[in-house]
Amino acid sequence: MTYKPDYIDHEGVVLSIDNEFIAVEILNKSACASCHAKSACSLGDVKTKIIEVENNFKDIYETGERVNVKLKKTLGYRALWISYVVPLLILLVLLVSLTSAGASEPVTGLAIIGGISLYYFIIWLLKDRLKREFIFMIEKLK
Repeated sequence: MTYKPDYIDHEGVVLSIDNEFIAVEILNKSACASCHAKSACSLGDVKTKIIEVENNFKDIYETGERVNVKLKKTLGYRALWISYVVPLLILLVLLVSLTSAGASEPVTGLAIIGGISLYYFIIWLLKDRLKREFIFMIEKLK
């Protein structure tokens, strides 16, 4: 039986620390980012992201320190659904229903854009609630 970790983790560097949050920069690497030929290829993709982690003062961190940023795997799957799967379902439902109802292509396209825009606007309105649910943790690297 193989062990499956309960957390998704990324290595990061502490950028800043205040009384409420610790800002950690993580590298989001594509699959080919570690390829030896990436300098000759325009497909290599490395992006940095800054994650704010609540400062609980349990451990003392220093600016520039390398840490491990963790998120529960179930929350990662939930983020996947919120970001990609639900919008895809909205797109498909609107496409099939409007096309079968005889709507023209421009009307169908505008309805899809409007439906997905409305969905992301609702997500934007709920951002504070989502921020409280998606809790990142950090730990010192060993």
